[in-house]
Amino acid sequence: MGGILSYFSGLFGSKERRILILGLDGAGKTTILYKLQVGEVVTTIPTIGFNVETVPCKNLKFQVWDLGGQTSIRPYWRCYYSNTDAIIYVVDSMDRDRIGIAKQEFVSLLEEEELKKAVIVVFANKQDIEGAMTVSEVANSLGLAGVKHKYQIFKTSAIKGWGLDEAMEWLGNTLTQQK
Repeated sequence: MGGILSYFSGLFGSKERRILILGLDGAGKTTILYKLQVGEVVTTIPTIGFNVETVPCKNLKFQVWDLGGQTSIRPYWRCYYSNTDAIIYVVDSMDRDRIGIAKQEFVSLLEEEELKKAVIVVFANKQDIEGAMTVSEVANSLGLAGVKHKYQIFKTSAIKGWGLDEAMEWLGNTLTQQK
């Protein structure tokens, strides 16, 4: 009976997918979440813990978990990995000093068993600021060429909204095809 109900809810309702937004503190994760959810830039403070919002995308509902990125919080990310369909990994394209740390955290994510099937979307964020690393610099710095997951990188600006719709459309299409 449950199979029939889930079949029809898949046809008529929207399927919920679990998405984690991860990245170092100050990368723009919370700004991106609320830009996607309410369509405008919301003044944010550093996230201690998490924010959860539902973001509709095509015939899917994304349950988006925005986890704090401070050094002391990052070890707790793994508590949220179970049943995750996708990771949005946000990189501050202006933060050349910490791109190595961003890579270490990214590589650690990719090694997690619970995330083996997760789709990865990288946001090379803050592209509206002059002097930001290019998308290819961010991709090279993270070692994306060697990633085994299904992934895509997008040039984004949380403040201006650049690239967010395209990234979410790609993610929605990819998740729809995947299951």
